[in-house]
Formats: sequence, C-alpha cells, structure tokens
Amino acid sequence: MLRLEELNALTAAPELWNDASRAQKLLSEKNALEESITALQQTETSLSELTELCELAEEEGNQELIEEIIDQLKELKIKTRRSELEALLSGEADKNDAFLEVHAGSGGTEAQDWAEMLLRMYTRWAEVHKYKVEYVEEAEGDVAGLKSATVKICGHNAYGWLKSESGVHRLVRISPFDSNARRHTSFASVGVYPDIDDEIRIEINESDCRVDTYRASGAGGQHINKTDSAVRITHIPTGIVVQCQNQRSQFQNRDAAWKMLRARLYEMELKKREDAAQGQRDTMGDNGWGYQIRSYVLQPYKMIKDLRTEAETSDAKAVLDGDIDLFLEAALADKVSNK
Repeated sequence: MLRLEELNALTAAPELWNDASRAQKLLSEKNALEESITALQQTETSLSELTELCELAEEEGNQELIEEIIDQLKELKIKTRRSELEALLSGEADKNDAFLEVHAGSGGTEAQDWAEMLLRMYTRWAEVHKYKVEYVEEAEGDVAGLKSATVKICGHNAYGWLKSESGVHRLVRISPFDSNARRHTSFASVGVYPDIDDEIRIEINESDCRVDTYRASGAGGQHINKTDSAVRITHIPTGIVVQCQNQRSQFQNRDAAWKMLRARLYEMELKKREDAAQGQRDTMGDNGWGYQIRSYVLQPYKMIKDLRTEAETSDAKAVLDGDIDLFLEAALADKVSNK
C-alpha cells in the first residue's frame, strides 16, 4: 500500500509526461499493483462468502452444494498460489518487459518447425495473460518453420515469469515431413533477456561492436512487415549477436538493436552473479543432446516434463497452445526454496 501511495503521488505530478517513457512505466506499475490489491481483496471476500455458505450447506445436509463449494475453493487456492509466487518476483529486472529468442537446433526442417511451434506457444501464453507481443526479427526456415526469431513481450513481470525458460527444449514426435512416418527428435533453444530501462546502466564500447545492415525479409502477416533497413550488431568480446528488422527505418532498427544488446549483456552479468552465489557454472551448452531443460514427447505417448523441477503433464496439446503456467510456477517455487 505504501508503494501504491507513492505511485499515486508520482503519477499525479504535473511534470509526469515530460518523460513519456518514465510515465508509461510508472503507470504500468501502478495499474499492476492496483490489480494485485484488488485480486487480494476479491480473494478474501470470496473465501469469507464460501466459508459462510459451506456452514449453511452443512447445517442443511446439502452434499451437492458442499461439493460445488469444494471445487470453488480448489480454484481459489490455485489463483492464490499464483499470486503468492508473483509476489516473489522481486529481482532487479523481474518487473521489466522481456526479449524472447528462439533458435532451431540440430534436426534441419524438423528443428525449424519445432522452433516455430515454440514461438507460437510463448505468444499464446502472452496473449492469454494479456501481454503485448512485438515481433523484432525472424529468419524463415528453408522448407518450413523458423531458423530463428525474436519477440518482445511487454507487460508487468514479463521477464520475471519467463526468465526460467532459457535453455534447450527437446521434441520427440512422428515427423510430418517424413513420408515413412518415423519418429524424430528435434531441438530448439530459447533465450530470455530483460528489457533494460534507464535505471540500469550498461556501458558498451562501440569500438567493440560491428554493425551490419541488410535487407529484411519475413513471413509478413502476423509476423513482421518487410523492410530494407535491418540492422545486425555483433559484440566482438562476447560473440553476442543481435538483430532487428521490424521497424520502418534503419535508425529505429539500430536503436532497438542497441537496446537488445544492452539487455543481453545485462542478462549475462546476472548469470555471473548467480554463478558466484551458487558456486556453479551456468551454461546452456550445445543446442542438442544432454543440455535440454524440458522434454516434449508426443510419440509413442504424450508427456511434457521439466528436467529441473520434475513438473510434468500429459496434456501436450494444452501446453503447446500456451498453457505453460505449471512449469513457470514450478521453476519460481524451486528457485525460492533453494535460496
């Protein structure tokens, strides 16, 4: 409540919109905090009402009503659990927007199709949770799918929820591209990086970077508009490469690419801090066998399992359609319990 009072004062200031970017961030935080408080109040009201209704049902011996109340209490418990976990998103950049990259790994057309399936999974998740998705760049596959793609997912705590998705994702299925209907294993890697605001300083020596421009191309439609002003920046000391092609001008693409590079370098620094604290070497490894964080098996049975938290489900269709909260919540809970 104290933070909300502070935000109310800041957003009421006459000079707020002198800095439009800061104003939007403050309003976004204020709206998210108001929603959290409203949700908590609604939970308390619902719990009180259900408790009273349950007492009446027991007095009347209405077993059918009692069972309905139990179902509603289970749903309330799930919502409360998510709210509790979201309250734990207190990292320096957890509240920020997120850049999400998908890269096809070993497996040719199979892997490129899998990369596009993963991208759809994350965009569907974002849409369900009312996050805005902006396409930054994409490289189409040779036959189908995508070689790589980057999107920006905008909304409160986007990075906090998605940061655990970085790693290699493995798919086992009957190939739709194999005329002999054989089972194939494909890999794709996901990288998630926070969008860095002005409060976090990342210094980059431009002499350490190579900037290339190229003609953009893409699928169009729901993905991106074709332009002639794409920009690629290579940070030579680290080998990090970022690129942007969704803006209309080279200047805008260049500005967005520099922002992505700062995000990547900041995320790298966060990893170093975590490694130092945990005494572990953090690496994604090769985009293939032995380094996957999650396995998606569609044949000969259906099972999706996170190899870090042991969270699993047989509802593969729902997961690939964006229902990944089970894994996000398990990763956050696991991180908190290991602190």
